[in-house]
Amino acid sequence: MARALYIHWPFCLAKCPYCDFNSHVRSGVDTAAWEAALLADLRFEAELAAGEPLDSIFFGGGTPSLMPPELVARLLAEAELLWGFAPDIEITLEANPSSVETGKFGALAQAGVNRVSLGVQALDDDVLRFLGRLHDANEALVALETAQRHFKRVSFDLIYARPGQSEAQWYRELARALDFGTGHLSLYQLTIEPQTRFATDVRSAIITPLDDERAADLYIQTQEMTQAAGLPAYEISNHARPGEESRHNLTYWRYRDYVGIGPGAHGRRGAMATLRHKKPENYLAAVARQGHGLQDERALGKSEQASEALLMGLRLAEGVDLAALGSRFGFALDHLIDADKLALHQRLGLAQREGDRVIVTPAGMPLLDALLADLVPADLVAA
Repeated sequence: MARALYIHWPFCLAKCPYCDFNSHVRSGVDTAAWEAALLADLRFEAELAAGEPLDSIFFGGGTPSLMPPELVARLLAEAELLWGFAPDIEITLEANPSSVETGKFGALAQAGVNRVSLGVQALDDDVLRFLGRLHDANEALVALETAQRHFKRVSFDLIYARPGQSEAQWYRELARALDFGTGHLSLYQLTIEPQTRFATDVRSAIITPLDDERAADLYIQTQEMTQAAGLPAYEISNHARPGEESRHNLTYWRYRDYVGIGPGAHGRRGAMATLRHKKPENYLAAVARQGHGLQDERALGKSEQASEALLMGLRLAEGVDLAALGSRFGFALDHLIDADKLALHQRLGLAQREGDRVIVTPAGMPLLDALLADLVPADLVAA
């Protein structure tokens, strides 16, 4: 049974040039229609995946802070009715730090949100303009202060390894970010994703991405600074004080079941993978036609589940327990990890094995994609 719920709000005021998430710009949003559709989708999933109280809810996007707080409250009330809430449930909402959205923080907290994740992205106005953000650095600072007054837990995002960024520049920016005292930081290296404006700019030589060696140096610098500040990395891009890790995201990385509703939302229900219609208009039409937003639902074989669990779990500082995975999916330990490749990467200091647990070391994390391709047997991924 699922103990985590993801709700996708697909709308943004503008499309950022680096973003490949399911986000859409619309001149107007029919809130009543969206409330009815999301409630119907929620009830459909509850019939299949309820039974235990929810430990976490995550409003993602898009820009969920554009949602009316009354809609957030209505969805939370319905989720509690359908599933029940664990006493210490974590309810996160992603927010942009514009003055309009910051003004909703009090009402969102009253609706039940107890953790906010702010899309700050940078603390410099020129960089924010480069990233296509609609807020400035001062608005970000005000949003952080306001969020810390209203919510028990606050996280914010920064994007680094930007074109031309130096270690000195990132040191100053990250040091300033750490001084705000939040219990969680998400620090993402800029990735040029296909079908984004930045991808077009790279092809046109308008921007030149930072080279891999300099990006790796910035990654190591990030680990050293966050560790010293008491926010060690618990996942390749996420840092937290002990006990302030994102419980919801750990559900994904530890490969546990979760319900996903709203346009483009993925879910894992038992051995089933679920996917909602991506385009907002198609999602609304699907709910009106069939009572839910599902576009696809397919059974996952044991090999696919095991490979997904490995690919997700090795992102974590805690790594993966091969014995637990083998028992869960019915595989011998030597079928889950390429032992020869693991031994090689152990000698190189990129991975380690502690009993049945395999861990990618901090030195290996900048090379994670290549390590995953090496460590997870190809026949397991392809099965």
